[in-house]
Amino acid sequence: MMQAAILGGALLCLMQAGFWLWQVRTRNAGWVDVGWALGLAVMAILAAALGPAPLERKILVGLMGGLHGLRLGLHLWRRVATEAHEDGRYQAIRAAWQTGLNAKFFLFFQGQALLDVFLGLPFLLAAWNLRPGLHPWEWAAAALWLMAWIGEALADGQLRRFKARPEAKGRTCREGLWRLSRHPNYFFEWLVWVAYLLLALTAPWGWIAILCPALMLYFLLRVTGIPYTEAQSLRSRPEDYARYQRETSAFVPWFPKADA
Repeated sequence: MMQAAILGGALLCLMQAGFWLWQVRTRNAGWVDVGWALGLAVMAILAAALGPAPLERKILVGLMGGLHGLRLGLHLWRRVATEAHEDGRYQAIRAAWQTGLNAKFFLFFQGQALLDVFLGLPFLLAAWNLRPGLHPWEWAAAALWLMAWIGEALADGQLRRFKARPEAKGRTCREGLWRLSRHPNYFFEWLVWVAYLLLALTAPWGWIAILCPALMLYFLLRVTGIPYTEAQSLRSRPEDYARYQRETSAFVPWFPKADA
């Protein structure tokens, strides 16, 4: 398992070095997000290929982690490649760092590669689980993952189609899942990580995989997810988004409230 983690780390560091070179050329550090998402697929497929677990479990690991990382990576690739400006998060980082930007961003990109190795822990634990057959927890993981994967893809597609319409400029998406949650994509992304915990749970020491959904929840609720996204939305459309905040659940989809 350790050898697979080291090999995965080396591959991901090389991949993120390539994305770093591209951001030097384009001055768009958003490519780090693409590398991060694709890195999840790399870790899952690598674990499935190298692990000694029964074939059905390795297939489950490869499909769940691979399809999730590939879909998210391609979604982010399309967004970063078509946006006219660098994401405000990275513009703020450039302004804060001021000097030595290329070297600092290189370390940042490499840090995301190493983060992927840590987040690949559920894949490694499951792929080294020698227990014969699939446990009910693993069937539950597959069912939850499929629901969450479809939900996140649906939310991303609804927002993309909304933004593509000319009349959407300056307005907040309240269509489909976005009527029930201000961040349905984040909610379903987190459920994917809960599914990975269930996938690893029957492996020896599988319970330590809880660190991954816990870390993702912290990032989404407290760091680069909801706080930053909402601050940016309030700057761009203050009245409309403030009303959206009053009416709509922040994370867990729920029925909207009437604005007082």
